[in-house]
Amino acid sequence: MDIHLNNLTLSYNQKPVVQGITGTFATHDLTAIVGPNGAGKSTLLKSLMGLHKPDEGTCSGCAHCTAYLPQLSSIDRSFPINVIDTVLLGHWKKLGPFKRVTSECRQQALEALAQVGLQGLEKRPIEQLSAGQFQRVLFARIQLQNAPVILLDEPFTGIDLKTVRDLMQLVQRWKTEQRTVIAVLHDLDQVQELFPNTLLLSQTCIGWGKTSEVLTPSNLQKTWDSLVPWKN
Repeated sequence: MDIHLNNLTLSYNQKPVVQGITGTFATHDLTAIVGPNGAGKSTLLKSLMGLHKPDEGTCSGCAHCTAYLPQLSSIDRSFPINVIDTVLLGHWKKLGPFKRVTSECRQQALEALAQVGLQGLEKRPIEQLSAGQFQRVLFARIQLQNAPVILLDEPFTGIDLKTVRDLMQLVQRWKTEQRTVIAVLHDLDQVQELFPNTLLLSQTCIGWGKTSEVLTPSNLQKTWDSLVPWKN
């Protein structure tokens, strides 16, 4: 499924953070969104989800068929819910508020937890999990959503190295399943290793295309020279 941006302009706290972006995300592939704080990365993901209204231009093609992972630091884990019930929320679009969770749904949730290495933790409250364990739970929930487009906002920030490696393998699996994955990332080594395509963003588009052609010294210099004082 093609995801098109046409002259997209977005503001955050009444300040422009994305200006005049036009392009298409690679279908059935991995694209990293890279840039400094204030570049508009998170705001752009929310626009792709239909959660942030453009000031100008359009963003089309994915809001109704997307799984979205927000930044880990933005999630309140004090809510009294356990691991399996958190993963089962991935069935929300299919079940809605009134349909009963079936044994098949529960089995799919258990299989998703096994895929992220959390067998045996089904009944543990999420507030008792480490950051890495909780991120695995959220990835398992995305598995259940079975969406053709997956948006990840800083998915590897603040978690242990083993979890990063395991979840990177899952992202690679999503690619082989012909899903479109768009991820905000800060680690350029991860981008160059895993993501064939990159959008280099600093309010405007510095470069968008093959990672090897976008993450050049000259483009990176342009990006850091355009640092802005607010955060997205």
